[in-house]
Amino acid sequence: MSKKESFIKGTLILAAAALVARLLGLVQRVPLEHIFGAVGNASYTVANNVYLMLLTVATAGIPSTLSKMVSERYALKRPGEANRVYKAALIFSVFIGIVITILLYVLAPVYANWTEQPEATPAIRAIAPALLLFPTIAMMRGYFQGRGKMTANGISQIMEQVLRVITGIGLAFFLLHASYSDEWVAAGASFGGVLGSISAFGIMLWYSIKLRREDRKLQLEDLSAGDEQIPLMRIYRDIFKLSIPIVLSSLAVPAINFIDSTLVKPLLIDQMGNLAATHTLGILGSRAQSIAGIPPILSIALSASLLPVIAAAFARGDRPHLERQITLAMRVSILTGMPIVIILCSAAYSLNGMLFSSLDGSGIIGLLTLGTIFQITMSITSSILIGMGKVNLSMGHVFVGILVKLIASFALAAVFGIYGIIGATGICFLIITLLNLRSMKQMVSFNIMRGRWTGFLLTVVILFGVGYGLNYVGDLTTSFMPPRIGFFLACCLVGAAVLALYPVMLVLLRVVRRDELDSYPRVLQKVLRPLMRLQRSTGTSAN
Repeated sequence: MSKKESFIKGTLILAAAALVARLLGLVQRVPLEHIFGAVGNASYTVANNVYLMLLTVATAGIPSTLSKMVSERYALKRPGEANRVYKAALIFSVFIGIVITILLYVLAPVYANWTEQPEATPAIRAIAPALLLFPTIAMMRGYFQGRGKMTANGISQIMEQVLRVITGIGLAFFLLHASYSDEWVAAGASFGGVLGSISAFGIMLWYSIKLRREDRKLQLEDLSAGDEQIPLMRIYRDIFKLSIPIVLSSLAVPAINFIDSTLVKPLLIDQMGNLAATHTLGILGSRAQSIAGIPPILSIALSASLLPVIAAAFARGDRPHLERQITLAMRVSILTGMPIVIILCSAAYSLNGMLFSSLDGSGIIGLLTLGTIFQITMSITSSILIGMGKVNLSMGHVFVGILVKLIASFALAAVFGIYGIIGATGICFLIITLLNLRSMKQMVSFNIMRGRWTGFLLTVVILFGVGYGLNYVGDLTTSFMPPRIGFFLACCLVGAAVLALYPVMLVLLRVVRRDELDSYPRVLQKVLRPLMRLQRSTGTSAN
């Protein structure tokens, strides 16, 4: 297998594993929402968001940096140096895992009281031990990626989520029927993350032993043998120099969810009372954030396949190719994310009734999901900047966006309540996107839609109207059949109509054109190519 084929295969494995793992994580929240009461949902939300925030701080950026350092040294036939770097990373991961776990466990009641959700303390403490292993798991995954061994990473991600889902739901169900209070049921569900980390660590350890045996058989040439060992402090300096900006650039989404779970009750408790604020926080975390996590999955995965090409074109100084690839990456991310946003927003009421225990919070789900189109553009533009070597710019823009989020949350919550806090999230994503685009424009010329925004926006508006109308019609069926079946039919009706009409309208309104189709990812070509005959009647000129 050639290096290119191996890279493509590895990228597909990681993308597929990330997709499956993300979906499994979303699937977990539905049964848990039914098991928990208001206190349980709010407590689990607080615990999960602070955990993901700390996990990002502890791991994001370092594995990719480690991967780069390891692959470079193996390419130079210096496996001894690569293993020295890997061992240094493992030492750091053990240290940071212990420190963060202790801090989270000890400070859990302090943070829980700060969020006005003291019942979250057991759930936070239950998930804290997962941070012991996950930094080490992240380093192991970075090392395997640097060696081009992606299968271990993919399997460990999937098995981690499988065990987390099974044990989390199982423990919550057991504690519920053992008559434990809601806060301890949430703690049981949180502990599933610890068992998931043990599963992932076990798989990575098994693959590590297997890889070591293979290396011994191959007896790889080592040009670094006999050289003076690289000092640990020099290794850490190189790692942190590259990884810290990436860590900070990766904080946008976990930081925003962390801010929301921290501020929702303090900002709303005087407006609606403790019980209503607790219920609202539970809806935001267990329902809205779960549903809003769906649109970015496919679009970012499709666009991510273009990013190595962007980085390579930038390194070569091939500006025409760079312009084309940036345009394509932005266009693909928007075009693939938008129909999912339309479906989930227009069918938010039916989706809420189909999946969850009540119809409360449908507006919260719809509004938060609407803002994910800017989350998609923020993520892809940040990745492009990083691919162009402008990590510090991306980091600075994330800081500005988070500052805007904080200010807007306080300002808008006083007037619009929870909808103001959610609106502040959308504003944050939009600000980061605009700052990223401005920086990208200063370095390279590109045009996302090339004068086609009118056709695209017309498509979106029409399909939102179609979606809302079909959702209303579908909901009428709940008057003569079981409500969940009626809501399911309404969701199917909206989904089928939007997915069928969306590509047709893109072609008819010439948002997508025949002469550029070959540049699109293959899966989109298969969908769009049969529809291109619809453009014959309007001529063949592309521009």
